[in-house]
Amino acid sequence: MVYAVLAGGVGAARFLRGLTRVVPADEVVAIVNVGDDLTRFGLRICPDLDSITYWLGGVVHPDQQWGRADETHVVADELARFGHDPWFTLGDRDLGVHLHRSARLAEGVPLSVVTDEVRRAFGVEVQLLPATDDPVETRVHTTDGRDLHFQEYWVRERGEPEVGSVTLSGASRATAGPGVVEALLDADAVIVAPSNPVVSVGTLLAVPGVLEAVHQTPAPVVGVSPIVGGAVVRGMAHRLLPAVGAEVSAAGVARHYGARAAGGILDGWVLDRRDEREVEEVRALGIGARSVDTMMDDPDVAAALARTCLDLAAELAADQEPT
Repeated sequence: MVYAVLAGGVGAARFLRGLTRVVPADEVVAIVNVGDDLTRFGLRICPDLDSITYWLGGVVHPDQQWGRADETHVVADELARFGHDPWFTLGDRDLGVHLHRSARLAEGVPLSVVTDEVRRAFGVEVQLLPATDDPVETRVHTTDGRDLHFQEYWVRERGEPEVGSVTLSGASRATAGPGVVEALLDADAVIVAPSNPVVSVGTLLAVPGVLEAVHQTPAPVVGVSPIVGGAVVRGMAHRLLPAVGAEVSAAGVARHYGARAAGGILDGWVLDRRDEREVEEVRALGIGARSVDTMMDDPDVAAALARTCLDLAAELAADQEPT
């Protein structure tokens, strides 16, 4: 069996933690957003890949839910001594990963190979595939005329500027990473994690070959809403969804993704119980829907959510079989 997950950041990491309690971890393939990646102090940093690795490797900071547990910031403090702007702080343990990645990339090793080295070093059994090995950047174009790297917008500017549009720079020259298209086409189920629809899932789908594979896969595609009770669980989706003309609601995100039968990406959609009133609205879009507890603070809840996604996928697959 192969379970392919379109993944970006903490929401995806929490979901993957639950999924690996339901199915064997080595049957899970996470296709991970790399639009957030940046270079700082000459080091290549991959926030989504690292967050997922730290979560699944059991070393994530328990309070922040990103970065390393038991982290120190000696190097960051020394850089501040020299007057460097500390807007993007790197922890000392984290630096070890970035140093390894940057050295290997400088040797000409592809990001996908380096990512596999890193996940193995942390004992992660889930296969992690960067959406592309090519350099791409999520750019946020603000209504006051600025063109910001996503990390500048989110971390330095704290997500405060009004967003006009979001693009994935370099996408037209990129190709899907090794194994990405194959994982989607060979999957028994494809799951869209509860990640940011614009700057995680949207930028994943902007990599040539990825959206086409989602359209073509014979597997059912089931997504999990990142909106709970009409509000964003984490991050800044409420700032970005209006920029792509989407409503900040569980049904609004489902409408933004669209039914696969109508050219979108979804066959099924899992909403939180607090949004149960929107289930029929989602079904009216031609998308199968269920509502459960989607707040994954407890690993058991994450596992139950993953099981619901797989049950819905199996139900959808059965409905598609010829009688």
